[in-house]
Amino acid sequence: MSDVLILAIESSCDETAASVIKNGREVLSNVISSQIDLHTLYGGVVPEIASRKHIEKIDQVVNHAVSEAGVTFDDITAIAVTYGPGLVGALLVGVSYAKSLAWALKKPLVGVHHIEGHICANYIENRELEPPFMCLVVSGGHSHLVKVVDYGEYEILGRTRDDAAGEAFDKVARAIGLGYPGGPKIDKVSYEGDPCAIEFPRAKVADNEYDFSFSGLKSAVLNYLNSMEMKGQEVVQADVAASFQQAVVDVLVGHSMIALKEYGFDRFAIAGGVASNTHLRKAFEDECAKKGITFYRPSPIYCTDNAAMIGVAGYYEYIKGVRSGWDLNAVPNLKLGER
Repeated sequence: MSDVLILAIESSCDETAASVIKNGREVLSNVISSQIDLHTLYGGVVPEIASRKHIEKIDQVVNHAVSEAGVTFDDITAIAVTYGPGLVGALLVGVSYAKSLAWALKKPLVGVHHIEGHICANYIENRELEPPFMCLVVSGGHSHLVKVVDYGEYEILGRTRDDAAGEAFDKVARAIGLGYPGGPKIDKVSYEGDPCAIEFPRAKVADNEYDFSFSGLKSAVLNYLNSMEMKGQEVVQADVAASFQQAVVDVLVGHSMIALKEYGFDRFAIAGGVASNTHLRKAFEDECAKKGITFYRPSPIYCTDNAAMIGVAGYYEYIKGVRSGWDLNAVPNLKLGER
């Protein structure tokens, strides 16, 4: 059987990325052009600027990925591209480019769900991992607790009702003067703070114990900062960061452990940008070790947005026979499991 080479393209937010994946698990190239420095000037991602930068970079990034992989465009079996969820303008750049390239090369086109890509990032470095298992996807826009039933088959147990975990990190980081991107900066400064210094709330959603809510926690941090200012008292930035982060970690770990026990899974994975948080990874390592659960986590390079994860997801969709038409469009609010 000949090798399947997937050329993958990712442009859902502020990274322009392309990758070549061999047989679903081997990364031949993984090229990422980040816009973080540009958006830091504005304290967050500016959609219009992100779209324009994708247009500028995408051709260069794709050609670099094919060259780095040591293959030619003729060698490519199929082209996979993120078509949702994400910023609509940013998605459109990747989708349009992928459709044009697939049409010109006469190659199959496979649209990939961004969250599915994050889940599939776990397959890259863990060759033994196969469904079924449970996965927590935590990123700037998503907090999902998912049963991975099979390749491409998912059951969402819980999701955020308001702010995603990563969104809360960014907003709190801005409020305490750390700036953008919030997640890595709070992770770093919290090592200097006391996670028990301030008692912030751990929200529970009444009608679904697996759902998440972080807007109340964010508001509690802002109220604390306002009260300290009104009293003329000094705010210890590291203590606020550490206490806030501990509240997020407690909720993510707590919900996941309840679900693992309820559904009887002995394998658990994390994915998404927040999955690179060192405190969260350590907390899951400790809890899973106590309970005899095998814990999987991608390297940080595969936690943030990248095309390698899209290529892995695209491979499993391709071998299942999934093909996208020339009418493939960006779907900014695409739900996991929809096509």
